[in-house]
Amino acid sequence: METKSPIVEIKNLYKSYRRGNQTLPVLQDINLDIADGEFLALMGPSGSGKSTLLNLIAGIDKADGGGITVGGVDITRLSETELAEWRSTNIGFIFQFYNLIPVLTAFENVELPLLLTGLTKKQRAEHAEAALHLVSLSDRLEHYPGQLSGGQQQRVAIARAIVTDPLILVADEPTGDLDRVSAKEILDLMERLVHELGKTIIMVTHDPRAAEKAHIIRNLDKGVLDNAHNKTNL
Repeated sequence: METKSPIVEIKNLYKSYRRGNQTLPVLQDINLDIADGEFLALMGPSGSGKSTLLNLIAGIDKADGGGITVGGVDITRLSETELAEWRSTNIGFIFQFYNLIPVLTAFENVELPLLLTGLTKKQRAEHAEAALHLVSLSDRLEHYPGQLSGGQQQRVAIARAIVTDPLILVADEPTGDLDRVSAKEILDLMERLVHELGKTIIMVTHDPRAAEKAHIIRNLDKGVLDNAHNKTNL
């Protein structure tokens, strides 16, 4: 089996926060490679640094030291403006609480990231409809978030995340606000994105059932990353 080169390479990463005169270490000497097309779950207790690591990979936060290379770009060297532009084309975000805009329809929510591109109105519509079809919501294009179930809202959010064809998807507790049935549907959909579209997904979760869908599980505890737990169901 051919070994894929890492799409994410993290070397000697450090991150701390300052509270008054105190410096609180959050991540300590993190080294992590994530292969292209990988489905990685980050687990750990509350306050272990999971979401901080996810935000650093996504270019939302800045590290104190070390390097993060995504798709060959060392994002720790980018300015805030360059980072914002990089995020818009390379990262798809999936949040626990969907972050949909309530006054926009499902179609308009999914189309939103495309307004920053050079696509025509017709091209934007084609992309948005294709993304919603992929998440099995072609019949809900004109529905507003308030008219959709939690699981359907999360599927709209996933369609919005993939509509720009990003390099990686980052998911922060994507099933945290869903019942068990809806959570399974979302995890099955994420699994499809990996297997059928070759997407790379990095997911923060506290739910062992969600983590079981991933190829690799890594645990963070007090800012320290454990050794890889490779799954056998690849």
